Amino acid sequence: MTRARLFLLGGAALLAGAAAPSAHAPAVTAPIYGVSIPEGYRGWELIAPATEDAPFDELRVVLGNPVAAEAFRRGTRPFPDGAVLVKLAWKRQQSADFASATVPGEATTVQVMVKDAARYRDSGGWGFGRFIGGRPVDEAQHRACFACHDARVADRDWVFTRYAR
Repeated sequence: MTRARLFLLGGAALLAGAAAPSAHAPAVTAPIYGVSIPEGYRGWELIAPATEDAPFDELRVVLGNPVAAEAFRRGTRPFPDGAVLVKLAWKRQQSADFASATVPGEATTVQVMVKDAARYRDSGGWGFGRFIGGRPVDEAQHRACFACHDARVADRDWVFTRYAR
């Protein structure tokens, strides 16, 4: 069993806090790109964990569908169409059980990137979705997604995340 799979199995409590739509509810889509939170993403492979300092003060994990995970493993760039990345984020808090440990607190966002070079040609081939409490943020915040990626990581196919080996 891979280290990433062990993390997902052992980290079930970590992933339990993120917001997701009901299995019976229709998909909610983000403005501009029409991206929704993908079904089954919690079973995807761990690509990398991260922390974010002020102002966000978050714990984050990025999961990838099989297409994205294979591209990360092989170092394939640009990512192929069909690659999907999901970032889950929680406020950091001190563990009640172990003082030096940081654990997830309240879930903050679920962020999604979908690679479709034809559909999203004006945004580097990627569609973006950012959701709080299972609902998409406003259009202005979605416009900021690509602007931030374009300014900082256009040379890496607009992906910040680096594969944790």
